[in-house]
Amino acid sequence: MHSKSSLSGRAREGHDFQSCRYALENLALQRLRYPASVDRSKGGSSLCYASRLSRAMPRRDWTRVELIVAFNLYCKIPFGKIHRGNPQIIELARATGRSPSAVSWKLANFAHLDPTLQARNITGASHGSKADVEIWEEFNSDWEQLAFESERLLIQLTGRVKEIDDDAIVFPEGRTREAIVRVRVNQAFFRSAVLAAYRSTCCITGCSIPELLNASHIRPWATDVSNRTNPRNGLCLNVLHDRAFDCGMLTVTPDLRVMISPKAKRKSSDLGNQELLLRYEGAPVRPPEHFIPDPRFLKFHNEKIFAKR
Repeated sequence: MHSKSSLSGRAREGHDFQSCRYALENLALQRLRYPASVDRSKGGSSLCYASRLSRAMPRRDWTRVELIVAFNLYCKIPFGKIHRGNPQIIELARATGRSPSAVSWKLANFAHLDPTLQARNITGASHGSKADVEIWEEFNSDWEQLAFESERLLIQLTGRVKEIDDDAIVFPEGRTREAIVRVRVNQAFFRSAVLAAYRSTCCITGCSIPELLNASHIRPWATDVSNRTNPRNGLCLNVLHDRAFDCGMLTVTPDLRVMISPKAKRKSSDLGNQELLLRYEGAPVRPPEHFIPDPRFLKFHNEKIFAKR
């Protein structure tokens, strides 16, 4: 039987932990709202104060569920926005009982494993765990399943329900509602991941109006189930060039250059065609911050979908 003093001591420890956690979260929110303000108290800047609080919080291993959800956020947050003031990171920190700094650092651990960032000599945060590598490999071996599972777990942790369009209750071709919901959830994940990788900018024209942007599949959704939600199977294109890419009027080569179909070039006298398509022949596409297109997928599009004649 525990003594009264030992119980009160544990209560104090729990209270201190919660106080520390809430202080960190409030500090992150204040810095998000007032980024220019700095607390010049005796302890130094608010950033230093946050660091001391973060070090005071008990360290504990990340669970598989937490890592899957963290990787979900890594996919959907532009690399430059992986910081403790990001509202999505703050939300996950609250849901897991961790500091925003710990969550942002975990996402930086995943960045350390990203070949796209490595090619740009961006190392991310080293000293990640073996579990980080396992989650990275698990996603890359089964994007279809892990995308859906990570969205489901994110909802469970945060309590935020993902809205499904009303027409999801219609069951075409005998498909169940569950199957339709899975497709919708995975499509939303793919769009979020691809647009985040390209910072919501068309990789050909530079258009940055979200309503005019699509996450285009390089290998079509219907022909490659295993890579339907793989961000490396995507390009961020405006609606016109998305359509042109789908029907083979243009392609992107493995060295990330635009190639216009000879079929489109035969209408070179068309001023609209010149302005909207022909001017981009041979132009380099804007590379993504992470999840660079897989050259094998681009080669497939060059050979199987691009109209060469």
